Amino acid sequence: MIDSDTGFVRTLGNRLQAAGWMHRVLASPVPFDALAAMQLNAVVVDLAVLGPHGWGYLERLCSQLPDVGVVVCTGPSSVVQRVRGLRLGADDWVSKPCHPDELMARLEAVVRRRRKVASRLGAEPTVVGELELHADQFQGYVAGESLELTRREFELIELLAQAAGQVLERGEIYQRVWGYEMAHGDRSVDVFVRKLRAKLQKVSPTWRYIHTHFGIGYRFAAERAVRESQGAPEGREPVTGPEPEPPAPRAPAPRERARA
Repeated sequence: MIDSDTGFVRTLGNRLQAAGWMHRVLASPVPFDALAAMQLNAVVVDLAVLGPHGWGYLERLCSQLPDVGVVVCTGPSSVVQRVRGLRLGADDWVSKPCHPDELMARLEAVVRRRRKVASRLGAEPTVVGELELHADQFQGYVAGESLELTRREFELIELLAQAAGQVLERGEIYQRVWGYEMAHGDRSVDVFVRKLRAKLQKVSPTWRYIHTHFGIGYRFAAERAVRESQGAPEGREPVTGPEPEPPAPRAPAPRERARA
């Protein structure tokens, strides 16, 4: 932690120690080679401690230590400042005052995501239906055509695909993709599923991948789309009943007598 807020540092340090986390507190910025020697998983930095060159230090920290998660935890900030920090390479941004448990949860999420990235290197693509998911590229392809997924969209579809046909509740999806508990009324999962379906429909129209279980969540399984013209799944013959028996032959009508 690069932070000089003694009260906050003491409270957070007690929580970290109770959780068994090894940590170190620095009251001012240090050279990057010193940080690298600490073999850190993550750095929590308060911009107020970095001084007038804080933005430059943050940018170099993110670029020179790419394997270390960076969480900015600083005082009240504007949207412009938060966007700038994230674009410079910070993994997350937390505004003070904040609860230590929330900061720890965000740190866990950052480290978890980075470990997933490390495990992706050299991984074989996941093939489902016509879809190929390339974890090392955070991208999906159908016949060589990219779905143009954002990172969040890929993390969501990857989670669903790894569940192997199981139904995942919305709250669980949010927790595992976004990294923290879903707020009441939050529709982020539904919005992202809708975006994913649109992109999948565009490149793979004869397959359906994400299935809704109303009131519960979503299930991922590659299933042929139903052809409206026949009412049967694509590639399958429509189910029919037995052939009806031909009608019995009708008796010939009697000939009318010739009129005189």
